[in-house]
Amino acid sequence: MTDTPHERLAADSDIGPLVARHGELTLDPADDLFRRLVVSICRQQVSMASAAATRDRLFDAVEMTPAAVLAADDAVLRDAGLSRQKTRYVNEVAAAFQERGYSLDYFAEMSDDAVRAELTAITGVGEWTANMQLLFSLGREDVFPVGDLGVRKGFSNVVGEGYSRSEMSEYARRWAPYRSYATLYLWRAEEDIAGSVAEVTDGD
Repeated sequence: MTDTPHERLAADSDIGPLVARHGELTLDPADDLFRRLVVSICRQQVSMASAAATRDRLFDAVEMTPAAVLAADDAVLRDAGLSRQKTRYVNEVAAAFQERGYSLDYFAEMSDDAVRAELTAITGVGEWTANMQLLFSLGREDVFPVGDLGVRKGFSNVVGEGYSRSEMSEYARRWAPYRSYATLYLWRAEEDIAGSVAEVTDGD
């Protein structure tokens, strides 16, 4: 009988104490990929409070569909709090969704690497944003976003300092095929980074 992610990680010497402390954590796939991707763009390189305010104003100003975003004047998006650059990014994402028919079903049978390649081909969507969609939009179980600051902080806290990103990725192989769940626990290794999950999922 195959272990569940919770059972597997509970037995791990690094993650096990976090499992005991926080209980069973689960992935919560999105209902709306476009909406969640826009939320991720809002939260690039700004504080959670600033991003939340922009998200709320944007969602009030424009129906969150690719067609509605493309039909909106850029001034409306800017007035909601998007920078000039993020206004371009949101429009690029909307255009890609409309032209290519992106949806949760579109990506459902694709490999993680194929999803990353498809999403990062959109201007404004980098590897971090693509990995957040794998985790929180598609619910993929074996993603380890080593580019995320919260993951690196949690890893240093749990495993130790001095690891390069490539060394961290290699070490994380021990948590396969449930590296996404290991990521959820690493985000909770310290109170000040526990908000990392909320940066992508709350209020979208």
